[in-house]
Amino acid sequence: MLALVVVACSDGGDGSSARNGSSNGGSGRVGAAKVKLTSIARVEGPTAFATRQGDRALYVTEQVGRVRAVRDGNLDAQPVLDVTADVGSGGERGLLGLAFSPDGSRMYVYYTNRDGDIRVDEYAMAGNSVDAGSRREVLAVDHPPAPNHNGGQTSFGPDGNLYLGLGDGGGAGDMGTGHADGGNAQSLDTLLGKILRIDPTPSAGAAYTIPSDNPFADGGGLPEIWSYGLRNPWRFSWDRKTGDMWIADVGQNQWEEVDFVAGGRGAGTNFGWNRLEGTHQFSGQAPANAVAPIYEYSHADGGCSVSGGYVYRGTKIPDLRGAYVFTDYCTSTLRAITEEGGRLAGQRDLGVKGNQVTAFGEAQDGELYVLSQSDGLQRIDPA
Repeated sequence: MLALVVVACSDGGDGSSARNGSSNGGSGRVGAAKVKLTSIARVEGPTAFATRQGDRALYVTEQVGRVRAVRDGNLDAQPVLDVTADVGSGGERGLLGLAFSPDGSRMYVYYTNRDGDIRVDEYAMAGNSVDAGSRREVLAVDHPPAPNHNGGQTSFGPDGNLYLGLGDGGGAGDMGTGHADGGNAQSLDTLLGKILRIDPTPSAGAAYTIPSDNPFADGGGLPEIWSYGLRNPWRFSWDRKTGDMWIADVGQNQWEEVDFVAGGRGAGTNFGWNRLEGTHQFSGQAPANAVAPIYEYSHADGGCSVSGGYVYRGTKIPDLRGAYVFTDYCTSTLRAITEEGGRLAGQRDLGVKGNQVTAFGEAQDGELYVLSQSDGLQRIDPA
């Protein structure tokens, strides 16, 4: 099994903090929630999770380059898709993202190729199978020689557009050079260190369409860019009830952060990297338009790399409803925070420890799943 290593160096800092302070309460009674992890399937090195309209299967990517289906708790013997010949995996590289179009007719996979560059491909679905011969390249982005910070999140938003999370190009401190603003994440002339928003429908000879309301659709930056100033957005998601967006961005030496964007907003947001690591100065002067995280925690608490999750909207754990559930790859202890008016309202360690948790998944019924490099696919259940 390959171990996914999401690099975030470990020194300095202490404690956790929140944008605009904190208070008790929140949109969910997270303090009362009691949970456990239930093993579902022994998926090898899972990295991403997706569901599909009209299909009861749970789809999970394996880092080496396979898409697997879990149906009624059983792992299909044969992969739904096997692109191991095209994928360069190991460390942070591999098959990293998966999404289905809102109508379920197309599958999108995000991976690093044999040269370490980023690719997003589209496949047509034929019933519950993938038409492997239908492959179409949607996006190709060169990645610097550094093997880390490849991003990978691939999701359709509430607006029906495809959102893609790209890391800053790797190395340490954002090594992007040759840009007017220094590193890649702060520069609007590169797709690295960004969240992109596209309509994957081809148009005018291009492989995709730029939504007309993208913040730089008319100039000032690359038109695919939705938000920027990110180091390695290792999973973002939307609250299915409110449309709020939650982004977990992996830190450098000291701080991990969770960013919050209210539903219907976020176009052109600058999250501050590499001038800021969380709320703390990192390199140069902080951008005047930087948006602070709703929550941050220190490597002094034992963490090393945040793994983003989802706001729980299931029915099995009422006391968790409305709380954002996430973890850290190194500690893999499940955590939950709640917000009110964009401010941190409550936080709690849920008292359950996973093992090398890389990502989470949300099923169609709102129940949440954990992807563990060591233990495969697990579900969060009431204890």
